[in-house]
Amino acid sequence: MKTTSNLRSIHILVFSLLIHFCALAQKEGSYLQQLGLKDSLYSKTLSETRTIYVQLPNGYNPENQREYPVVYLLDGDVLLPALNTVHETYYGGFMPEMILIAISNDHDRTKNLTPTTITSKHGMPFQQENGEAATFAKFIKEELIPFVEHKYRASSYRTLVGHSYGGLFVCYEFINDPKQFANYLAIDPSLDWDDQQLLKQAQKSLPTADHEGKAIFISMSGQLHMRDPTITIDNLMHDTSDFTLFSRSNVQFRNLLKEKSQGLKSYWKHYPNDLHGTVPLPSMLDGMLALFQWYQMEQTDKFNVPDTPKDDLYEIMKYRAQKLETHFGHPVPPYPEELMNMSGYMYLDMGQVAKAKMFFELCIEYYPSSANAFDSLADYYESQDDMANALKAVSKAYALSGSQYHKDRMEALGKKI
Repeated sequence: MKTTSNLRSIHILVFSLLIHFCALAQKEGSYLQQLGLKDSLYSKTLSETRTIYVQLPNGYNPENQREYPVVYLLDGDVLLPALNTVHETYYGGFMPEMILIAISNDHDRTKNLTPTTITSKHGMPFQQENGEAATFAKFIKEELIPFVEHKYRASSYRTLVGHSYGGLFVCYEFINDPKQFANYLAIDPSLDWDDQQLLKQAQKSLPTADHEGKAIFISMSGQLHMRDPTITIDNLMHDTSDFTLFSRSNVQFRNLLKEKSQGLKSYWKHYPNDLHGTVPLPSMLDGMLALFQWYQMEQTDKFNVPDTPKDDLYEIMKYRAQKLETHFGHPVPPYPEELMNMSGYMYLDMGQVAKAKMFFELCIEYYPSSANAFDSLADYYESQDDMANALKAVSKAYALSGSQYHKDRMEALGKKI
């Protein structure tokens, strides 16, 4: 079924692509946007009910077979709006559609996110419960992830995001159980914790750890020294005071990753104009784009040139499909159904019928349960006066949809044969 107006210029494809990927979906109700469906699960590990907030992709349908990558966000009850804004703006061309799981850390935060136990900090008694990151990691691995992957259309391709103590926990997971997540985004992590114990562990474990196919992004805010504005990124490592231990720990971990890790893609960025409390948003933007840099579309200019040979377009699409399958671990369509369908009609309007047929057929190959994909192929055959094949395509569409529209179209095409 043709769902767009006649496309007279190849440039309309680019404009439509931007609209498809950048526009926020309209939601029913009194608000412009609803965010984070509240859910919960009881944890035997933690002996309590844990709250999560689930943000599903706009086109999410629990009835189909499509699975989505998942982002697990610590302090999600606070940070989900920022992550959702980044994802809604950039999904499609720059990162995949994903399920966002926002984990609430509104209580026992220090206890759950710190890896070792301390009784004093900065020479003062430290009385908050702490040092139970291993227990919280067990909850995520053995309870939360299975819960999410059973209840939602979630794949095993996972990203972990955290800020401050949450960033410390991200680094803890990366060092201690790197198989759980494909990507790690540690925002201004508190790596100074317990006299840099996690750094000391990383110093020993990184040289023998296998991080093939993994990626980590670490950010650092502009607060390098709380009292001395003359401390800059250039002279930071020459200072040995406790006032720079937080920031120096961040740089030291960055250096360790560069020198010791095997097969890892690591990214690091300093935000000199951001504070510890403002750095999450820019870090999420740059971090997600970096971690999913491989996802970005290839050779889009070839689709904008009418003279690009059909075989070249075919190879670009097949290459992308193989690349996505390699990263995600299961077959993934190279482009959204709407884009492939729209491209078929565009080339049909331009009189390039071989390209049009290729796009319609590929749309069926990658979306075999789509009645609309078969209906669009029927449009192609009908435009070529091939009513017999048009009827076959519509019959398959009707078998999938059972709709009166497809039934009526079958009858109309039958009369033309």
